[in-house]
Amino acid sequence: MSGISPNRLPSALTLEAVPQADGSVIIKCGGKLFSSDTDELHFEVKRWFPKTKRVVLDLTDLAQLDSSGLGAIAALYISAKSAGVRLEMINLSKRVRDLFSITNLMTLFEPYGQHNIRM
Repeated sequence: MSGISPNRLPSALTLEAVPQADGSVIIKCGGKLFSSDTDELHFEVKRWFPKTKRVVLDLTDLAQLDSSGLGAIAALYISAKSAGVRLEMINLSKRVRDLFSITNLMTLFEPYGQHNIRM
């Protein structure tokens, strides 16, 4: 395992930040968001808070998340709100949308189109 600590498996999460012409940033999330990846998600999203007032999480390629992943997104909602940043999610799969609904986290978020959620 080149460059990876024997105690830490490679991340199942991929993140790509794409700055937009309007000053916002889209963060494309792919793979799986598990407890081992929440710090990486927090770091990547929160580093944009001083630079923009709108961060969009594009969940098109997010195949799976666990309860820690749900908690991480909820915590980002609180951090964004405190920083005066609008956090949005777009392209939620049916599975991810169902998890937000089942846990009642969807009630925190404002509907934004058919497949988008504004927080």
